[in-house]
Amino acid sequence: MKTVLPVIDLAELATAEGRARLRDITHEVGFFYLVGHGIDEHLISQVQAAARAFFALPEADKLSVAMINSPHFRGYNRLGGEFTNGQVDWREQIDIGPERQPVPGADGYLRLQGPNQWPTALPELRTAVNEYSDALADVSLRLLQNWAAGLGADRHIFDNAFAELPATLIKLVRYPARPEAAVAGDQGVGAHKDSGVLTLLLLEPGSAGLQVEATDGSWIDAPPRAGAFVVNVGEMLEVATGGYLRATRHRVLTPPGAAERLSIPYFYSPALDAVIPTIELPRALADKARGVEQDPANPLFTTYGENTWKSRTRAHPDVFARWYPAEAKARAENSSA
Repeated sequence: MKTVLPVIDLAELATAEGRARLRDITHEVGFFYLVGHGIDEHLISQVQAAARAFFALPEADKLSVAMINSPHFRGYNRLGGEFTNGQVDWREQIDIGPERQPVPGADGYLRLQGPNQWPTALPELRTAVNEYSDALADVSLRLLQNWAAGLGADRHIFDNAFAELPATLIKLVRYPARPEAAVAGDQGVGAHKDSGVLTLLLLEPGSAGLQVEATDGSWIDAPPRAGAFVVNVGEMLEVATGGYLRATRHRVLTPPGAAERLSIPYFYSPALDAVIPTIELPRALADKARGVEQDPANPLFTTYGENTWKSRTRAHPDVFARWYPAEAKARAENSSA
């Protein structure tokens, strides 16, 4: 069965009918294309150009900001440096969050707060990413408020969780072309859910490979669409709605012969110590809620930091082992018991 992701114009969310459509689409699919978002095309081109320039830097310049040097899980990972479901992802990337000082005396997930690593050879990267992040935060909050209203809640129910120190994250990701004679496997990034509230994904034209899991277990292709972001529900919205909105698994395939691909996901997430509010759904919606998915391999937490700590430490076991050796050892022992 061939399915096409629906398209939502941000302007239509000004009406009750538009908010209901947003609610219904994300109840059924969890993914859609967002148009009419108002993000300046020049700003989009600027951040894409900065990403391209970063990946074109000499290896030494990229490794000067390697994530292994950051206890906050910020910086560059070379090809094969990230894992999903225990398997190597065929991509290189740099992870950038809010520029903040570390929390004094922090332990566990609060140590995710800290400074970024910026390559001295490309000062324009910092400016482009920060401007882009600010613009997407405004769009994300509008989406979240309209989701809340469409679910019968106060449209500002989530605002306080983002009012101070939101833990947003931007990844600049390059999937290099995979030769026809490539090693076995086609995992660009393995099937997963996003740990935050929502994701806005920017894809360059021709960036094929993204797939979304349908309710019947089949996979829906999600190619780039001109002028649109791909938007998806994160695990925190699944928790907040008792599973009425279900975070959808997705993956990127890069089979032998696949062309190079550039993507820039923006993860909109509250403060690390924020407990996501739970919406009391109207009866008609509550009856359709599927409940929060119970997966022992991927437990979902109400505190955002705890939820993303789970994902970050699994994806980057080398960083986890270097900066948190006791915790990494304990996890390894528990998994082998």
